[in-house]
Amino acid sequence: MSLKLSVIDQSPAHNGQSQTAGLHYSTQLAQLCEELGYHRFWIAEHHDTPSYSSSCPEILIAHIAQNTHKIRVGSGGVMLSHYSPLKVAEVFRTLEALNPGRIDLGVGRAPGGTDLTSQALAFPNTPNTAALYPQLLSDLSGFLHDNLPTNHPFSGINATPINAAAPQLWTLGSSSGSVDLAAELGLGFVLALFIGTHDRPAEIFARYQAKFRPNDKGIEQPQTILSVACLAADNQEEAAYLAAPNMYWKVMAFRHGIREHLRSPEEALSLYNKLPLSDQAYYQETLNSVITGSGEECRAELEQLAEHYHAQELMLVNVTHDFEDRCNSYRKLMNAFTPSA
Repeated sequence: MSLKLSVIDQSPAHNGQSQTAGLHYSTQLAQLCEELGYHRFWIAEHHDTPSYSSSCPEILIAHIAQNTHKIRVGSGGVMLSHYSPLKVAEVFRTLEALNPGRIDLGVGRAPGGTDLTSQALAFPNTPNTAALYPQLLSDLSGFLHDNLPTNHPFSGINATPINAAAPQLWTLGSSSGSVDLAAELGLGFVLALFIGTHDRPAEIFARYQAKFRPNDKGIEQPQTILSVACLAADNQEEAAYLAAPNMYWKVMAFRHGIREHLRSPEEALSLYNKLPLSDQAYYQETLNSVITGSGEECRAELEQLAEHYHAQELMLVNVTHDFEDRCNSYRKLMNAFTPSA
């Protein structure tokens, strides 16, 4: 299988259970994905969101890495605007020292929560503005690779442990906004198609590859990952049914600012029928952005998508009410890509 398959996990609180249970489900899912042959397992970061459990991906990464053996583990991603680049560098160099050759550091500029949550995370200071993100990312790369410019105010500071290798650094983006920055700093780039439904042309990857400049201690060649929402089931109808809780959640979160727990498919579909037509249209638009169907049907669409973007690695995400439905989806997808296994 030349096309690599990876997983990004938002640590849902399944089956109406607690967020604590959601963290343990993430560990179980990582172990399953390693057994199935997935390449990476990344953890997202969300704050003050009842349906998602992981507010501290670095801690969950450490736990998962110690409870798996070979799968690469990383963040998808650390929301860098909340944190000191030096502290993030030290956390992930420590993770790399404890799990050599297995740690990825994906970072993004989104807050992963509400404006009020961002204020609380920054207190007693004020939240960083989006305009500061390029400097934060440049400093993070410098601390990780020990190559801050000599005229930098923090030049000479070493991120510890000093003898640890740097994890691979990836920039996450849901559009073309971070492409030039990733290319200029010599970082990997992840295009998150599962965030939003706006058009993301294939030229985004082409632009990154054309502008890529190798980092003297980073990667030598441009590396891209395409992150896609994909839910496999026995058939298209069942997959759409299982996707209903997350689709309804997105309607409430992104159109009404209400971040609630994940409802059952039955309840989500019942509530869908009571939504205004504009909300129903957003629900359907969001569902249409998810690849759904049998494992074989999903494989065909994923391969077309990879060919369109010239992607060599797909990072798959799904959110369901029931944990076992997520497990079955990842089983069906890998079985479809490796039918002889």
